[in-house]
Amino acid sequence: MRIIVFGAHPDDCEFYAGGTAVKWTAAGHMVKFVSVTNGDAGHQDMGGGELARVRRAETFRADKVLGVETAVLDNHDGELLPTLEVRKQLIREIRMWDADVVITHRPNDYHPDHRNTALAVQDTAYMVIVPNVCPDVPPLKKNPVYLYLMDSFTSPEPFRPDVIVPIDDVWERKVAALHEMPSQFYEWLPWTEGILHQVPRTETERRRWLDKILRAWIGNPFPQETEKRYGAGKGRVAEAFQVCEYGRRPDAEELKKIFPFV
Repeated sequence: MRIIVFGAHPDDCEFYAGGTAVKWTAAGHMVKFVSVTNGDAGHQDMGGGELARVRRAETFRADKVLGVETAVLDNHDGELLPTLEVRKQLIREIRMWDADVVITHRPNDYHPDHRNTALAVQDTAYMVIVPNVCPDVPPLKKNPVYLYLMDSFTSPEPFRPDVIVPIDDVWERKVAALHEMPSQFYEWLPWTEGILHQVPRTETERRRWLDKILRAWIGNPFPQETEKRYGAGKGRVAEAFQVCEYGRRPDAEELKKIFPFV
């Protein structure tokens, strides 16, 4: 399977799907992470081209740890709109990757870039098979399966965990990847959370701190459902995905092919 994940910012794909990506590549699937913006606004001290270069370099280092392909599109952070031009960018990315599976945020989300990434990606469904749309890139032969990354929002409806992936066995690899994004996880996000003063100075202490804070921030939002599906003691940390009805509708057998490890 060829899987492409679109996050609004450098770190979104890694944050929500990094562990599953490690499992996908181990299972022989091909994975590409695409950041739809360049991250040039998300920092308290840096901005513009300088920050975009930093975020891009960090993303490539993190994705090397995860074993996935990487792209960072040059759209401004905090200004993304679901325009026709952005839609065409994403259609071309999906076609060039020859994607079987396309994954992104849900359109109900706290961040406008997340919402607009979701809308732009949703708008590629079906259009990726239309030859007269973006005729410079050959169309796909069939509409991919579209999935949503997990979130905690409930309006207009809560996230539905159609697939839950326990990632306890690859958690250290995910932490190691996010550790390669210091401007995000040791600077910007702690600053927005008011805990910048808690961030340790040494590499070893930072890794321990990051492990702890990530378990608090994401952990497993669906412990009861995970225990029901897999039994007690599994999935202390997990990632989850919801099927989007706009793409090809996968049956249980196809979901098993996409997620052979669950």
